[in-house]
Amino acid sequence: MPAPSTHSSQPLSRNALIVVLTAGLVLSVVMGIRQTFGLFINPFSYDRGLPVTIIAFAIALHNLVWGFAQPFAGAAADRYGATPVVAFGAATFAGGLALAAVAPSGLLLVLGLGVLVGIGISCTSFGVVLAAVGRVATPQQRSMAMGIASAGGSLGQVLLVPLAQTVRESASVSMSLFVLAVLTLLIAPAGMLLDRSRRKSVATSPSALPDTNATTPTDSSSSSLKDVLALAARHRGYRLLTIGFFTCGFQLAFIGTHLPGYLLLCHMPLGLGATALALIGLFNMAGSWGCGWLGGRFRQQYVLGWLYLIRSAAIVAFLLLPTSTTSVVIFAAVMGLTWLGTVPLTSGLVAKVFGTRHLGTLFGVCFMSHQIGSFLGAWLGGFMFDLTGSYTLVWGATVAAGLMAALLHFPIDDQAVDIPTGQMQPT
Repeated sequence: MPAPSTHSSQPLSRNALIVVLTAGLVLSVVMGIRQTFGLFINPFSYDRGLPVTIIAFAIALHNLVWGFAQPFAGAAADRYGATPVVAFGAATFAGGLALAAVAPSGLLLVLGLGVLVGIGISCTSFGVVLAAVGRVATPQQRSMAMGIASAGGSLGQVLLVPLAQTVRESASVSMSLFVLAVLTLLIAPAGMLLDRSRRKSVATSPSALPDTNATTPTDSSSSSLKDVLALAARHRGYRLLTIGFFTCGFQLAFIGTHLPGYLLLCHMPLGLGATALALIGLFNMAGSWGCGWLGGRFRQQYVLGWLYLIRSAAIVAFLLLPTSTTSVVIFAAVMGLTWLGTVPLTSGLVAKVFGTRHLGTLFGVCFMSHQIGSFLGAWLGGFMFDLTGSYTLVWGATVAAGLMAALLHFPIDDQAVDIPTGQMQPT
């Protein structure tokens, strides 16, 4: 069913475009590096004698830390701007990668790859950078702008997964992680562009003004964060969206972490896992843009529901058909088309219902559910493999979770709510 709001063909303003491109660059580095972690499971296990369960737990923990830190990072960016938040996150992320590069024990690996990386990503990913995009785009442009930024973020997965694999094979695991740490530090100043462009856009750009024809809440600067959070907690659609977002994290973390190991069990070529992850990133560029485009023309919750159904169908087909290079490539392509398209759709839906004043915080709370799912997807994959020698049960869980998520998203009410204010607003 088409969305009820009108759509404008007006292009993004110059400053809005700067925010979109900057957000895409930051996401490209952060999400690209994150997708390399699955490449290090077997080397860490063989070279350092660490159990797969411990390595998977470290990777899983960064998802959990990311999720619980995201509301705080989003709230800090809402209040102080992206500049200090992104800089702190980039430094913390790089420190975690460097610690993992030299970690001689499981405890230090968990601290670096789990805790520090998780905190760093929370300050440099969706809850911070997409919130900046949401504030400078008009309601009609918002879903598309977020989709473009998310698509740009996929470029890092296409480039950095092969880079990490090449450095790992030619030098070592430690050198590969050090290279990724240096790349992370390069995005530290990006928050200044996000903040400067936001201020200029609000002050000078007509496209940053609210559209009186669109059905959106009024973003009052006097609205209390406590009141908005209480309103969101009572909103049935927000609760369904938050619960459903768990599935996205569960599916993506399991596949991103354990697909290379699963393909080795299927006697596939050694480098096929890295190729599959890179292909997921490549097709995610089109998928994120496409989901943003669809979210601007159809109700975002319906697009999300169909996206989860397509993912589940793709996993079932991948498991039932004979495993071959061709089937892996097709599976990676389909998963890429549906990979991070959930993010612009989910953040756009939150902005549509609650406005953008507290978007970083509200999306952060919703994203916490996503990351609890990510923790379980990454950790359970390693745990069940050590326990049973197979990933079959977790593959089945990803299918069931996708079907449940689709059922949760279709009935979501996307009507804008009245935001509580702390004082009377001028008429």
